[in-house]
Order: sequence, then C-alpha cells, then structure tokens
Amino acid sequence: MPSIWQAFQQQKNLEGYVGFANLPNQVYRKSVKRGFEFTLMVVGESGLGKSTLINSLFLTDLYSPEYPGPSHRIKKTVQVEQSKVLIKEGGVQLLLTIVDTPGFGDAVDNSNCWQPVTDHIDSKFEDYLNAESRVNRRQMPDSRVHCCLYFIAPSGHGLKPLDIEFMKRLHEKVNIIPLIAKADTLTPEECQQFKKQIMREIQEHKIKIYEFPETDDEEENKLVKKIKDRLPLAVVGSNTIIEVNEKRVRGRQYPWGVAEVENGEHCDFTILRNMLIRTHMQDLKDVTNNVHYENYRSRKLAAVTYNGADNNKNKGQLTKSPLAQMEEERRDHVTKMKKMEMEMEQVFEMKVKEKIQKLKDSELELQRRHEQMKKNLEAQHKELEEKRRQLEDEKANWETHQRLLEQQKLDSSRLCSWDRATLLQRIPDKSADSSANESYFLETPKTS
Repeated sequence: MPSIWQAFQQQKNLEGYVGFANLPNQVYRKSVKRGFEFTLMVVGESGLGKSTLINSLFLTDLYSPEYPGPSHRIKKTVQVEQSKVLIKEGGVQLLLTIVDTPGFGDAVDNSNCWQPVTDHIDSKFEDYLNAESRVNRRQMPDSRVHCCLYFIAPSGHGLKPLDIEFMKRLHEKVNIIPLIAKADTLTPEECQQFKKQIMREIQEHKIKIYEFPETDDEEENKLVKKIKDRLPLAVVGSNTIIEVNEKRVRGRQYPWGVAEVENGEHCDFTILRNMLIRTHMQDLKDVTNNVHYENYRSRKLAAVTYNGADNNKNKGQLTKSPLAQMEEERRDHVTKMKKMEMEMEQVFEMKVKEKIQKLKDSELELQRRHEQMKKNLEAQHKELEEKRRQLEDEKANWETHQRLLEQQKLDSSRLCSWDRATLLQRIPDKSADSSANESYFLETPKTS
C-alpha cells in the first residue's frame, strides 16, 4: 500500500469548483486598486531628444512649451531633477517618475559628472531601506530607479570615454538600456555598424546592461532574442503628427521623406516601447528589488556596527540600526509632540487674545449704546418737561379764564339783584297789586 506521503504527493483533481482558482483575480483587483509606480531615468547630453522620446513613449505631454524639458530651459545645470505624472489607461493608473540629468557631459571638465546621478540612486535606496527598517511599516512609496535609458550620440565612432566610465559607475546600481539617439541621422548600414561597435565595446569593458529573463515559452524567447539582436536600440522621437498615405503617424518630415517613429523599418521605437511598458516593466522592477536593492541593502547592513553607525563613511548616508532607528523615531515623536504643544499654546493664546478683543469691542459697543440711550432719554425728558410746562401754562390760562367767567357771572347776578330792587322802589305800593306787579317785573324780560 502506498504511504501517506506518497498519497499526499499525488495530484488531486477536484470534481467540483472550490474557488481558489479565483486568487489571481483577487491579486489583480488589489493591484489595480493600489496602482503602480515606475521610475525611469534618462541620461545623455543636451539635445539628444530625451524629452521628446519620453512624450512619445507614454503619449503624454510631460514636457510641453509651457513646461519644457530640463535641457531646453534657459538655466542649465547638472543637478538631477524629477518630474511626476499620473497616467491612466483602461482603469489602471501608473505613477510615472522621470529622472532627468540636464546638461550631462556639456561642460569642458566632466570629471565626476556622474556623481549626482549615483548619489540620487543611492539616496532612493537609502530612503527605502530606512522606511523598511521602521517599527511601523505602512505602505512604502517605491521611488527607486527601475530603469536607466542611456542616450548615445549618433556619432558613428563608438562610445566616448565618458559614456564608458558612466555606465561602469552605474551598471551595478540600476538596469541600463543603451539607446542610439536620433537614429534618423544615420543610414541603415551606418546604424548597424554603429550597433556592433557599441556592443563590442560594452563587452570589452565588461559593462553590465539589462539582462532579459529567459522563460520556457518559445514565443517569449523569440521576442527576447529579437530584442537582444537589436541592442543598442536605435530610436527616433517625435510629437508631430504627419499624414502619410492617408494615415496619421508620428514622424519627422525631411526633404527626402518622412521618418516614422512607430515604423520598425525606420527605428526601434516600437521595440523599446513594447519592452519597456508592455512586456518587461514588472521584470525591471523585480530586478531592481531583488538584485540591485538587495546588494545595496546587504552592503549597508553588513557595515552596521553595534552603535548603529556605518564604518564606511565615504559611501553616502549612514544607515541606522533598528534600535537606533527606534530611538530616532522616539526623538522625532517627542519633538513632534513638543511642536504640536507649542502650536496649540500659540493657538490658545491667539484665541484668548481674540476673545479679549471681542469682549473689549462688546464693552465699547455696550458703552456706546448706553451713551446713546442716555442721550435719547435726556432728549425725551426735555421734551416731556417742555410739554409739562406747556400743559401747566394752559392749565393756568384755563383757570384764569374760569375765574374771569365766575367773576362775570357773579357781577351779572349782582347787577340783576340791584335792578330789581331799583324797580320795586320806583313802582307805587299798592297792596292789592303788589304781588302782581312783582310777578310782572320778574316775568317781564329786562330791557336796556
């Protein structure tokens, strides 16, 4: 009878559907949701068409007349510059970072002109290593340089000493892909001869360029062999749309015809684009992480001593040990808390000052309103006093008038009594008719 291990090793074919075959879809959805990052470095002399080629590769105006490439700016420098653009295609977003070295090799003395480039690559490795060594490791942005497109001037005389020295300084840090810039300036025979000479010099100086992976798929191996046979790739870049045989194509117009960018018979642009974007972008990132970054990480961690310092102080920044990193994070946290406390105190003082100012303003407003109301009350009081005085005057006048009327009535009553007495005296006294006469005079109206 077979053993348990043999039974376990036997392939198990499931009759029904379980569901773990959906795992690739889960990984795909998660990757699409998170997005992808790719950093591309372009190196070469000014005027070799680096910016134009980048725009042609990704069909985007990363460099435009409003924002020209570093080589076309008025102020030229050898300082490394980065440009980032978010590209979306078919629901997948790619954060593309272009690292340019404007003015590289343009000076009279080009000694150590590659140092800013190597320092930039090492600094990105250092940032990733420090982020990876933290206690709280969240999603780390991958800003490491995944590929370097090295532009070779179409001189037809092989590599310059500067080209050889630069690639030798850089081939163990990044994936190098050599390109012949402005290949439309060479005839096909000159271009083929130039390619052979460049590859021969690369092999003689033991320069390591990007090695394409080998697979079990025959179609992929044929594609890889085709790319290797065309190295270094001769490229032509253009952002101009030209109509050729009733077809709109990207190309350059010359008196003798049109050099089409996407025509494989004219240049290797389509091979570069397919290799760089469609077929080998993930492999470039894997080689950067598994080979170049691991070599850098091994060298750095091997040099870390017990106190977290690097013995070799001439190779870039110092890498921190985990304990030193934790202590540094603690100090950073304490500094951050003190800074937040000071900011909160400043905000509190500012709020208190604003509140005091508001209270003062409110007090002044209340005082102003009090004074205004006081003035209004005084005015009303004066008006009421004036009305009261007028009323008293009217009352006094009315009382005086009433007294006059009373006096007139009294005088009238007295006058009537005097007239009656006078009449009674003047009438003869007749006993029989005295009462009748008296009633007669009383009822007869008085005449003047």
